[in-house]
Amino acid sequence: MAQKILVVEDMESVVETMRALLEQEGFQVVVARNGLEGLQAVNKERPDLLLLDLILPGLDGLEVCRRLRRNPETAQLPILMLSGKAEETDKVVGLEVGADDYITKPFSPKELIARVKSHLRRFQSASPSNLLRAGGIEMDLDRFTVTIRGDPVSLTAKEFQLLKALLEAEGRVASREFLFETVWGHDRRTEVDSRTIDVHIRSLRNKLSPEGRRIHTVRNVGYRLGTVPDE
Repeated sequence: MAQKILVVEDMESVVETMRALLEQEGFQVVVARNGLEGLQAVNKERPDLLLLDLILPGLDGLEVCRRLRRNPETAQLPILMLSGKAEETDKVVGLEVGADDYITKPFSPKELIARVKSHLRRFQSASPSNLLRAGGIEMDLDRFTVTIRGDPVSLTAKEFQLLKALLEAEGRVASREFLFETVWGHDRRTEVDSRTIDVHIRSLRNKLSPEGRRIHTVRNVGYRLGTVPDE
């Protein structure tokens, strides 16, 4: 699956240049035109890396960066700040508010791609493979624990296995057949009916609130773990 890069930039020429460069390297590109749209896109799209312009309409890049770093869900998101300002003080401020890197425009295409790939590698190597995350949900497979925005949640063994299956299939539909076989096993299939799985999903949604709204019902098929619906 292609890694997703969110570009928050209001200059169309810069957007199209970055889009072409990134897509040529196999990345999926999402674009936001101002700071507020950028924050919303981070929550909705869950990018692997953010390219953030310093000067934006409304919220500027510094404030966007501050807000993302204060949020536990996005505190570790790699952020590369872009700016036409090359002064050392501007770079220092950008790095102090939480940017991982600072790239001066106009930039070299090779340098941009090299830095993006470098930060993605660094982030992946630092991410524990025993953790599953989606929004504010975090599952620790070693400790058999689940937290919602840092607060522990008590799940039964079956609820834990069901949530694990949904997390591993995040963004895709997990069919009832798949969930039956994954959670209850082939030999238990005759003991499980549609009502049983619905009851477990309902319980999961309640226990994971407000993140439980990420579990979407796909009529006559199964369930999908996705984004929280807009209010």
